[in-house]
Amino acid sequence: IHLFEQHMLVDLITSERLALPGPRRCVGLYALEETSGEVHAFTAPHTLLATGGAGKVYLYTTNPDTATGDGIAAGWRAGCTVANMEFIQFHPTCLYHPHAKSFLISEAVRGEGGILRLPNGHRFMPEHDDRAELAPRDIVARAIDYEMKRHGLDCVYLDITHLSPEFILDHFPTIHEKCLSLGIDMTTQPIPVVPAAHYTCGGLRTDLQGRTDLAGLYAIGETACTGLHGANRLASNSLLECVVMAREASAAILSQPPAAPLPFIPPWDSSQVTDPDEEVVISHNWEELRRFMWDYVGIVRTDKRLERAAHRLKLLHEEILEFYTNFHVSRDLLELRNLVTVSQLIVNSARLRKESRGLHYSRDYPLSLPSARPTLLTPP
Repeated sequence: IHLFEQHMLVDLITSERLALPGPRRCVGLYALEETSGEVHAFTAPHTLLATGGAGKVYLYTTNPDTATGDGIAAGWRAGCTVANMEFIQFHPTCLYHPHAKSFLISEAVRGEGGILRLPNGHRFMPEHDDRAELAPRDIVARAIDYEMKRHGLDCVYLDITHLSPEFILDHFPTIHEKCLSLGIDMTTQPIPVVPAAHYTCGGLRTDLQGRTDLAGLYAIGETACTGLHGANRLASNSLLECVVMAREASAAILSQPPAAPLPFIPPWDSSQVTDPDEEVVISHNWEELRRFMWDYVGIVRTDKRLERAAHRLKLLHEEILEFYTNFHVSRDLLELRNLVTVSQLIVNSARLRKESRGLHYSRDYPLSLPSARPTLLTPP
């Protein structure tokens, strides 16, 4: 096994791209070596994408910085069908602090009696659901989003100070330690929290062996849409899916007959590009994207918000394509390119679903249709 660290997927290579005869298939990929800035070609009879989800399209996320939808975007560009991208799960309680990133306040805090409050101390969850703080996470996330928008708040507060310090330290030592390091003593102070993008239920459509509809290309984990999660993921199902689908995909690959000789893949051509003149364009576009995706395509959606997002994304896509065409690629540029592509997939999927179901909630279509159907997008 050869590991290539500090390498990032640029694009998949298909037989069609190389003008080869026969059915379309994936024959490898181009990858950026981040330390040198060079792009290398890798040939392979079988390619498997396990690049995670796309939580970084949103302003607040529990995901690591690498969750930029790279595999989903590359698969889409290569011609794969994408399914159910409108179903983005938001965790209701992510720690809100300028020096804390992606730190989850476990749902167990609510399970043990934690109360969600507005800054004035008002407990608001009983007004949204009879189960109050014990309602499912999508309902709690929507309630927090509603209260934040209604009152113009940056966050709400999770209060467990009515329990003894001994109980809190015994049950939540890690959360207590993290909060304390930021100047928040959860035994005497409520914790500032905000909903955050947590899990991408959609992705590249695969069968139960991880095969996409592009021969030679497999996808597993959060990159794939196997159908296991449906419209609303249950906690820890993703771990089971990763274990099972990794085994099934590897077995499917091993069962294949010996591969035909791999074609010659031309080296990456960077003769017509230059170094970027203004890197600040990338950071500005990144911030704009994450902000309007949060505002327009977040926990609660409307046709008007989705229309605005689609318009902004079209302009961003054109600007980034021009940047990608004329300058040397970098990790930041590739991630931004992928984030815009994935954002368009989320918006287009959401616009097609004329109902509210699971993790997709529309004020224009608050009811569910009689039958549940997947949202499928096929590249033009």
